[in-house]
Amino acid sequence: MLAPTVMFGRTPARGGRGEVTQPDVFRRMLGDIEADALFGLVDLIITGHFSNPEQVEIAAGVIERVRKAKRSNDWGPRPLVLVDPVLGDAPGGLYVSPEVAEGVETLLVPLGDWITPNLWELGFLTDRQITTVDQARDAVRRLGKPALVTSAPAGPDEIGLLYVDKEEAVLFAHPRVKDTPKGTGDLVTASFGAGLVEGMDPRDAAERTARAAAEIVLASRLWKSAELPIIAMADRLVNPTAKVRVEVL
Repeated sequence: MLAPTVMFGRTPARGGRGEVTQPDVFRRMLGDIEADALFGLVDLIITGHFSNPEQVEIAAGVIERVRKAKRSNDWGPRPLVLVDPVLGDAPGGLYVSPEVAEGVETLLVPLGDWITPNLWELGFLTDRQITTVDQARDAVRRLGKPALVTSAPAGPDEIGLLYVDKEEAVLFAHPRVKDTPKGTGDLVTASFGAGLVEGMDPRDAAERTARAAAEIVLASRLWKSAELPIIAMADRLVNPTAKVRVEVL
């Protein structure tokens, strides 16, 4: 089930001019899903980009209702909530309004079972500048939410995916590829969420996600693709073979 907050025919990075889903329409879409009694069948909720603060408020209310929905014994005891706090990135900073950023920070992040920020977003949420992987680990622990952090500092010519929970922190690093298509953060969140729903150990799900992201990014480079070849590489998302460097912090 998908409830889009904005609709684009092409990525804004290449000049796409989309249209924001007005809050009343967004609310009705979610209400229709609820009316079909589908809230009790949800195993995973992923939040991403929001275009205005009212959408954030609506999403927070829906998460609460999904969690309270009557569930069959055939389904899990409660849905997992992954909050991808789409707020901004370095070097430009925020690319949503301050009101949206405040809503995500105060309403959605507390509801998440996991968060998947990039390094800049983690710094924004914890009000600190983060330049090292140790600082990123400590920031996640300060925030009090297990996280999978994208664009984490790694070795020279590497990019990292940092897994942090209450007990351990692990960096999965792979070679940096220049000029990759947009969307790797979304891919990471979706892949990690799928692994959790499959029943994988979270650390194993994170490692599979890192390998999948590395493989898809490399394929996009080799094929000179303007987009991540997710459909063409669907099997590799589930069974990736790319190597990653694993560093326990």
